[in-house]
Amino acid sequence: MSARDRSFDVSVQATSERPGYEDPRVTRSRALIMAAAAQVFLERGYPGTSVDDIAAAAGVSKRTVYNVFDDKEQLFRAIMGDAIATAERFSAELAATTAEATDAAAALTSLARELAASVLGGRVVPLRRLLIGEAVRFPEFAAEYYERAPGRVMAAVAVALRAFGERGQLRIDDPELAAEHFAFLAIGASLDRALFRADTDAAGADAALERAERGAAAFLRAYAP
Repeated sequence: MSARDRSFDVSVQATSERPGYEDPRVTRSRALIMAAAAQVFLERGYPGTSVDDIAAAAGVSKRTVYNVFDDKEQLFRAIMGDAIATAERFSAELAATTAEATDAAAALTSLARELAASVLGGRVVPLRRLLIGEAVRFPEFAAEYYERAPGRVMAAVAVALRAFGERGQLRIDDPELAAEHFAFLAIGASLDRALFRADTDAAGADAALERAERGAAAFLRAYAP
């Protein structure tokens, strides 16, 4: 064992002896490993990725990876857990801001654009592709992701639509169904395209935002009071 790994072992031991505290070196290593693992998983898939690959991409030893994560599966779950946490924060903010809006048309148009930008940008679609590909291997985790990521966002949209309905700004009989209609009108077609196509350029992103706006307009006409 190298001196570096022995030092890291001491850090991990110290962390376990002090609840609520984590050595900054452990925190830095975890961030490096998770960033590298996400990239390698996306490039090679779960079966095609080894801990050696992840360690090399992170610039750390294999021993360091195992000091932070028990195995490749725990690391995969941690990456998806981060994606879930991000979606939960987004849905909480969405519920708080959209439901309080006084102009339903402006709020829903803005929400449609925000959904398109957040879902279709960054790593949301690549990570979703990765999890769909491993749904047979991790069925319970795929179900949890659906409930806590897109499911929570849909629930937050339903809360906002219910508030608009109660204030007479929209005609909402079934908020959950209305939320599904809104989401599919705003980003359904764009999300389908993104899931099956790896190339997303600026023109494609602009087209997705335009479809989101038009989808919101169609929803507002359908649910006008």
